[in-house]
Amino acid sequence: MIRFIDSCSQIEQLWKEGPFQLDHWETYADAVYEGLVEVVKQDIQSYLDAGVCSFEQDFLPLIQAVHQNPKMEMLCHSFYKVTKDLEDQVVRHFGKSLDVDIVLYLGLGNAAGWVLNIRGRDVILLGVEKIIELDWCDLDAMYGLIYHELGHVYQSQHGVLERHSQEQEKNFVWQLFTEGIAMYFEQVLVGNFDYYHQDNAGWKDWCSRHFQQILVDFNADLPAMTRQNQRYFGDWCDYFGWGDVGYYLGTRFVHSLLSDFSFDELIKLDIDRVYRCYKAFYQRHSPIK
Repeated sequence: MIRFIDSCSQIEQLWKEGPFQLDHWETYADAVYEGLVEVVKQDIQSYLDAGVCSFEQDFLPLIQAVHQNPKMEMLCHSFYKVTKDLEDQVVRHFGKSLDVDIVLYLGLGNAAGWVLNIRGRDVILLGVEKIIELDWCDLDAMYGLIYHELGHVYQSQHGVLERHSQEQEKNFVWQLFTEGIAMYFEQVLVGNFDYYHQDNAGWKDWCSRHFQQILVDFNADLPAMTRQNQRYFGDWCDYFGWGDVGYYLGTRFVHSLLSDFSFDELIKLDIDRVYRCYKAFYQRHSPIK
C-alpha cells in the first residue's frame, strides 16, 4: 500500500514566531514523520563535516525561500494530482504493488526526492525547498520526480536496490545503473521514452550531443571518484555547466541492457554482473578503443 503524508498546511507555521529556527523545524518534522529529524540532520552533517559547504550559506537560503513563496500552491496541488490513483498505475504498468510512504515536507536542503528506510519502512521524502529551487513545482515535473523515486522503491521491493563492493568503481557504476532503472520506470509511467524530468534549457539535447564525452569522462573519473568530487549525480554538480548528466548516461545504459534482460531480471542483477555489462557498454559506445 502506498501512503501519502502531506505537510503543506504546516510549513508556513515555522515562520509564525519570526525567522526560521532549527529547533522549531525539529518539532515540526518529528510530528510529520517519526524518525525524520535524525536522518535529515545526519545527511546534512555529512556535507558539513566534509567542509564542502556551510549551513548558513548553502542550506539556509533554500529553506528561507519557501516562506510565503507563491510556488507553494502549485507544488501542493501538483502533489495531490500526481498521487491520485498512483498505486493503480504502478500495478497496471509493472504488475506489482508497492508498500511505501510518500512524505511531502520541508527539509534542510537535502534533496528534491530521496528514498530511504526509516525504522523498517520504505519512505520517499520530497523536500519542498529543493523542489522550489529546481522549479519542479508544475504537474509535469512532479510526475517525473515521484515516478523516479517510486522506481527506486520498486527495485528495492521486487529486486535489489542496495549492493556494495570493496571496489569503489563498482559502487559508482551501480549508482549509474540504479538511477537508470528509476529513469526507465519513470519513462514507462509517463509513456514516453524520451522523457527526462531534468530536461530544462536544452539539457536533454546537450546530453544527447555529448553522450560519448559523458561516457568517456565518467569512465575516466571512476578510479578517483568520491561522493564529494563526483560530477554526475545531483543538480548541484557541475559537468561543463550541467547537472544530473549521470541520469542521462544511466538511462542510456539501462535501455541497452533491456535488449538482453527483462525489467524483472534486470532489477535482480548483482553488482559484478552490472559492472561487466557496463564495461561492455563502454567498449561498444566509447570512441576510445
